[in-house]
Amino acid sequence: MDDLTSQFIQDNLTLAHLAVALLLGALIGLERGWSKREQEAGERIAGIRTHALVGLLGGLAALLSETLTPWAFPTLLLAVAAIALVAWRTRAEAVRNYSITDSMGLLIAFCLGAIAVAVDVVIATAAAVVTAMILDNKEEIHELLHKLKARELDAALKLLLITVVMLPLLPNQGFGPGEVLNPYQIWWMVVLIASISFVGYFAIRVGGAAKGILFTSLFAGLSSSTALTLHFARQSRLHEPLSSMLAVGILIACGTMFPRVLLVATAVHPPIFNDLLWPLTVMMLLLYLPAFFMWRHASRGNSIKQPEIKQNPLDLTPALLFGVLLTAIMLAGEWLREWLGSAGIYLLAASSGVADVDAINLSLTKMARDSISIETAVMGIIIASAANNLVKTGMAGVIGTRTLGLWVAGPMIVSLAAGLLTAWLI
Repeated sequence: MDDLTSQFIQDNLTLAHLAVALLLGALIGLERGWSKREQEAGERIAGIRTHALVGLLGGLAALLSETLTPWAFPTLLLAVAAIALVAWRTRAEAVRNYSITDSMGLLIAFCLGAIAVAVDVVIATAAAVVTAMILDNKEEIHELLHKLKARELDAALKLLLITVVMLPLLPNQGFGPGEVLNPYQIWWMVVLIASISFVGYFAIRVGGAAKGILFTSLFAGLSSSTALTLHFARQSRLHEPLSSMLAVGILIACGTMFPRVLLVATAVHPPIFNDLLWPLTVMMLLLYLPAFFMWRHASRGNSIKQPEIKQNPLDLTPALLFGVLLTAIMLAGEWLREWLGSAGIYLLAASSGVADVDAINLSLTKMARDSISIETAVMGIIIASAANNLVKTGMAGVIGTRTLGLWVAGPMIVSLAAGLLTAWLI
């Protein structure tokens, strides 16, 4: 009875997967049919019915490869490719249209049907949706290519090079005194700085100055508000009228850092949540609220025009310099800890927070489970966050314009003082 039940379930699961293969082919066919709805029946290479059947055929090919012969899938794939090639050549001779998009749609429908049956339904469904969206946005994609400049394409390729090629090759382990030098983590910071510069460039170019700054700031707050501060400080020198708006962006990014710190710490050691909640909330609000009023003032006081963007979207020089600076700070922090001994938990937090909050946040949270009290861990995290924000305030004042430094300094100092006071009172 158990064997019969198991077989019944397996058969129904196979039928369900074949149904999904049919529907995924139909989804691609729906888009293809709609985009060519003005053509007469028979003029299209393939419509909704053909794509649905090809998707089902892909599922059957995967099933046959598992049960009969492994040659079933490649043989049927070649057959579909041959049919698509004949249809494409016939149509190209008739209408002088050499696009192979329709033929590729058929092959993708076939492969997605096979994936739905033999690999994973979720992967196949996601790929089908993305495929349909790409096919449906033909005009938008072509328009984007016309607007894309040579330096922007070059920047995108360089970003991919330093991210997906170079980063995985670096060792993810510590070297040097106290093993504080991790090549992977240092280069990851370089990638973050470069990525924020890249995202910020296109956000301002596409959405305008105001919306672009907001979007970039929220994005950076979840990754690296330090990198954003460096980028916006440099931008304020290039576009001085935007200094007040860039200051708002820095405050938003720095405020968004605190929910991230709270989530990471809670995930590692949930009991720390109650003690950490109020200090971080106070620090966040004392950055968000001034940013809101400053935003209204800056928006009301002058019209925010789209700046003329001439710089390289991916200038790697500041990112590489920051990587060198980060290395020096991490070494200095380790030497300082060794010099003063193990009693300097708070000093270690302050020196580590100068470079990065996440590392000391994770370290202190883990220590709170075994060797130190939650209160000590909380105070250390707040000190690290305050030190990090002090460094960003210095960046804004030294690298950026005087206006940027003044707009950032006040809320930052009030926020860190209130956070330290709240942590001490709790």
